[in-house]
Amino acid sequence: MSVEIHPTSIVSPKAKLGVNVKIGPFCVIEEDVEIGDNTELESHVSVKRYTTIGSDCKIHEGSVIGGIPQHLGFKGEETYVRIGNNVTIREYVTIHRGTSFDDGITKIDDNSYLMAYVHIAHDCKVGHDTILANAVTLAGHVKIGNYVFIGGLTPIHQFCRVGDYAMVGGASAVDKDIPPYTRAAKNHVLLYGLNLVGLRRRGFSSEQIKILKEAYRILFRKSATIQEGIKEVEEKLPSTPEIQNLIEFVKTSKRGIAPEASKRG
Repeated sequence: MSVEIHPTSIVSPKAKLGVNVKIGPFCVIEEDVEIGDNTELESHVSVKRYTTIGSDCKIHEGSVIGGIPQHLGFKGEETYVRIGNNVTIREYVTIHRGTSFDDGITKIDDNSYLMAYVHIAHDCKVGHDTILANAVTLAGHVKIGNYVFIGGLTPIHQFCRVGDYAMVGGASAVDKDIPPYTRAAKNHVLLYGLNLVGLRRRGFSSEQIKILKEAYRILFRKSATIQEGIKEVEEKLPSTPEIQNLIEFVKTSKRGIAPEASKRG
C-alpha cells in the first residue's frame, strides 16, 4: 500500500517512509528521519532530524519527537532518538535527542505506551512493554527497565534507574534507584515490597515470587547495610535469573537504592 500524506503536512524528500505510513494534517517531518511500515502520525506531530521510528507505531496529536536536548553543553552535534516497533505515543509527548555526554541515543523499546504529556529527556532509555502514565517526566540519563509501570505525574531525577517489572505509584518523586520486581511510591519515593500483581500477571510462579520475597526481606528490611544483605542473599538463596538480576542492579547503583518504607517509620 502507498504512503498517505495529508496535503497540509511538510515532509522532507530526504525522509524515509515505510509501506502504509500515514501522515495526518499539519505534521512536519524533517530530513534524516526514518518511519517504519504501518506507522501512523495524527495531526500536528513534529519529527525532528536523526529520529528513527519503527513499524506499527501510533503517534497522537501535538507530539514532538527528536527535539534538541535541554542541556547547556549541547553544541548541535549529531545525536539520535530511536523508537521501536508497536509503540504508542499519546498527545503532546516530547522526546529529546541524546548528547555526546552519554552514548548519544535516547531510546524507547518495542511495545511501550507513553500517555499524554510524558517527557523523555536526553539520553534516556525506556525498556520494552513499559507504560508511562500521564505527565511522567524523565530527566536526563534515566534508565527504565522492561515491563515497568510508572504512575502519572511522577518526576524521575537524572541518572536514576527503575528496574524490570517494577511499579512506581502516581505523584511519587523518584530520586533514588527502584530495584527490579519492587513496588514504590510517595514523595520522596519509598519501597513497599514486591510488585506482586505485576509479577503474577507476567506469569511468575509461586516459587519465583517466594524466593524474591525472601531476597527483598533480607536486602531491604533485615540487613543493616545493603552490602550485608547482598552477601546473605548470595550465600543463602538459589542463584536464579531473578536473583542475579536483582543483585546486579543493587550492586551497580550509583544514585543509591530507595529506602524501605518500614525503616522510615
